Amino acid sequence: MSDSAGVVVRNLVKQYRGSARRALDDVSLEVAPGEAIGIIGPNGAGKTTFFGCLLGHLRPGAGSITIDGRSPDALSVKAGVGFLPERLLFDRWMSGERFLRHHHALAGLPRARRKADVDEAIARVGLDASAARKSLKAYSRGMLQRIGLAQALLARPRYLFLDEPASGVDPAGVLLFRRLLADARAGGTTIVLNSHQLEQVERICDRVAFLREGRVQSIEVLHAGAEARRHLRVRFGSAPSADALQRAAAEADASLVTPPGEGREAVFAVADDAGATRLLAALLKASLPVVEARSEEGRLERLFLEGPPGDAPMEVRP
Repeated sequence: MSDSAGVVVRNLVKQYRGSARRALDDVSLEVAPGEAIGIIGPNGAGKTTFFGCLLGHLRPGAGSITIDGRSPDALSVKAGVGFLPERLLFDRWMSGERFLRHHHALAGLPRARRKADVDEAIARVGLDASAARKSLKAYSRGMLQRIGLAQALLARPRYLFLDEPASGVDPAGVLLFRRLLADARAGGTTIVLNSHQLEQVERICDRVAFLREGRVQSIEVLHAGAEARRHLRVRFGSAPSADALQRAAAEADASLVTPPGEGREAVFAVADDAGATRLLAALLKASLPVVEARSEEGRLERLFLEGPPGDAPMEVRP
């Protein structure tokens, strides 16, 4: 990718004064225009520091970051960036509506469009008019996340940086957020997402960068928007035929990933807990000798449990 397009991070180093450890240690990463990438890792991995550098809030000790060929703190870059922070330190005395009107003005958007744009933004994130008239100090965490996302999307940014956007949001809100981010991507917005909700990361992102101890340890290639399916490992008393397993799986809207080998264990992909229940019911209905069933960790969960060997970043494709 050319240095003039997208986000280009080269050999980034950040070390806080008084700390013996680097918060970011030789981080390099490229994000193509229109791509959605997830930044994941354990607590203390450097994700928040990385976001601070991307936004121009923190100055790195070495290395460089460019966004469309310019520095992150360039006004022309900031004008095209939407940001939802993890800690929502809003002006709590403002109402939700006034807060959005204020940011509409700060973004230099047409005054004649202000009321219509703000009303549309409020409705888009699932807040009603009565909630918009309340002060932000009366908002729940989920409502603050909604108004924060409305603010981040208000100017239809070219780049969207999201730090735990669905934290405290109910399941309906999570589905709404996912749709809004899909709509933003369809409009050409580049998304950089930090979240501990790995299922949401898998559903939204094209790739995921896994950080540990300030370094990019691996880059996982995903299928953005694909249904994230869980793996269920089933052990049988005797090895059934693959055909019988496939028929039972099809009946339960599951799929056979790995047929049973010498260990008499098969791996199935299911959508969720209800899908796992349907699969087991179908296997028992077919008189297949199920002895044990257990859920397997997903692809991203395994990064937390194991992590790839060595220090060099590794790109993993499905």
